[in-house]
Amino acid sequence: MGEHENGIIPVRAGEELDKDRLQQFLQKEIKGLPNGQLKVQQFGTGHSNLTYALQIGDWEAVLRRPPLGPVAPKAHDMEREYKILSALHPLFNTAPKPFVFSDDLSIVGSPFFVMERRYGYVLDSDFPEGVEPTPELGRKISEKMVDLLVELHSLDYQKTALAEMARPEGFMQRQVEGWIGRYKRAQTDQLEGVERLAEWMRANIPVSQAPAIIHYDFKLNNALFSEDFSEITGLFDWEMTTVGDPLADLGAAMSYWIQADDPELLKEGLGNAPVTVMEGFYSREEFIASYGKKSGRDVSDMNFYLTFAYFKLAVIVQQIYYRYKKGQTQDPRFAHFDQYVASLMAHALSTALEE
Repeated sequence: MGEHENGIIPVRAGEELDKDRLQQFLQKEIKGLPNGQLKVQQFGTGHSNLTYALQIGDWEAVLRRPPLGPVAPKAHDMEREYKILSALHPLFNTAPKPFVFSDDLSIVGSPFFVMERRYGYVLDSDFPEGVEPTPELGRKISEKMVDLLVELHSLDYQKTALAEMARPEGFMQRQVEGWIGRYKRAQTDQLEGVERLAEWMRANIPVSQAPAIIHYDFKLNNALFSEDFSEITGLFDWEMTTVGDPLADLGAAMSYWIQADDPELLKEGLGNAPVTVMEGFYSREEFIASYGKKSGRDVSDMNFYLTFAYFKLAVIVQQIYYRYKKGQTQDPRFAHFDQYVASLMAHALSTALEE
């Protein structure tokens, strides 16, 4: 699998780890490590947390740490993600097993955790070389994603440490108010329709369904597929996970699930359009219908959740753009994110008014 492992690169300049310190820490904390020199590479994908591939002899693992530079409080909480994985892994094997967390800043310069390494394909805008995309494959992958979300939402959160970490009552109200507040704090331009959108969301919050464990960043490129795409071998990026309205999770997932007839800027906003625009992949409507059927949940209010999800995505992009405008990050990819924010806000508003 190593050959096709997508996204593995030599460590980027400025993002190196202190290998000696890290190796001493690992040898002390993790039992039974082989002798040998620690090798470190990086996973090149993702806009936020830095993720590294570690290897000592035949032992392999993954290290996650927050991005460099100032980060929003709570946005990259490594200890929380470590605790979530510790609680979930025994019930939900698709979540990788975490090995150790540390907030000792002298090791890599930030809090971090180390977890098991999983193998497989990550799908983003292309299929791996040698894989022929067919409509059948698109349907199969769509269905696997539905099944995984249904399985996650069927777990009994009361049996996990998440019961103490989350407050499911009033979840959607807090979400709506919280994200409107985040937008105001990161605002750089006056955008038409945002006030109207905020008022619409406040006025239309549905009665939440029974709370469930929600991943809240459930998207195709956070999943790892086996070589024949018959199973999902890993699901990553658990830092947003909590207990709340399962339809909020479905809504967020659908805001990332791009379909062929979406507006250009939505498709290309973060680079090339994802594989979900190819023939055979479910439309959002088909995904939602399949989820409703398999989970037994009523999905008739999905319009609200989709609207909110587009708004939330717009705010996340706006936060990145705000950091760019303030000179906290120089990454040229972020220079036109204001247009992407405007496009997402407009899309959220048109989704709201589709009722």
